[in-house]
This record gives sequence, structure tokens and C-alpha cells, in this order.
Amino acid sequence: MARKKDAINEWGSIVALSYIAAQRTLYGYNDMADAKALLESIARSFGYIYGREKHVRINTVSQSPTQTTAGSGVLGLGDLMSFAESMSPLGNATAEDCADYVLTLFSDLTRKVTMQNLYHDGGFSSMGMSRRAMKTYERGMRFDDVHEHQYPFGGGPEEQK
Repeated sequence: MARKKDAINEWGSIVALSYIAAQRTLYGYNDMADAKALLESIARSFGYIYGREKHVRINTVSQSPTQTTAGSGVLGLGDLMSFAESMSPLGNATAEDCADYVLTLFSDLTRKVTMQNLYHDGGFSSMGMSRRAMKTYERGMRFDDVHEHQYPFGGGPEEQK
């Protein structure tokens, strides 16, 4: 719509929020991960088109797990936030931190940044395993909850009868 109505100035910027689950499997994130992967793909594809036409930049930002209305529907969000906090060298970025970061993408200082998924997650996306997270991981190695929460949004064998 913005393109059709010519609503964005030359060298303008479009930013969408994504999440690391678009690239990596995070239990319980399911359909939203697919939607975020599609969003990142659209940003790259349309970033090329709109960039060539009007030098408009299109990027996505992968934020730390954040308590939001949408995020509250993610199975085990509290555990995920704790895990990410323990793995991230800088800790989880808050929603306010993310807003500040996104503002930089509207500035002329980032006028050559486009078609990127930019991580804003305290280093979570670059970590393998921190010592603190290893302790959490070791406790969870039993996979006790996999069968219990295998179908977090319904559709399990009981409902198919």
C-alpha cells in the first residue's frame, strides 16, 4: 500500500520485527516461526524492488524474547526468556531497548543498510551454550514434557478420534 500510494520518501526506511525462531527451531513457537520466516523473506525480496525504485530500505529486527500480547501465547515463554537471559552475554534486550535500536534504522546513519535481518538480542543468536545455560540444559535433558506438550495448540490423537 505504501508503495502504491507513494507514501514513503526516497531513502526512507521500513522495519519489521522478527524473531530467531524464523531460522532456528524453538519448541512451542510453531506457526509464528513460519510467519516470521516469510516476513524476513518478503523484506529481502521487496527490499530489492523498493530499493532499486526509490532507495527505500527494508529490514527486519530479531528481538530478544519479549513479554508482549502476542508473546504471551507462546508455550513456555517465561522459561524461554529465562533461558535466553542466561545464554546472552548482555542479557535480554527490553522492548524499550528494541525501540531505541529500531529508531537508528530510520536515521541517515544507516542509509546503506537494507534487506537485512538484524539481531537485537544481547548476543543470544551468536551463542552456542553459556555455562549458566548448560546447567539449565542439563536439567531439561530428560525431555519429560515433550509428550505432554506435543500438541500445544490441539490436533493431537485424542481430538482426531
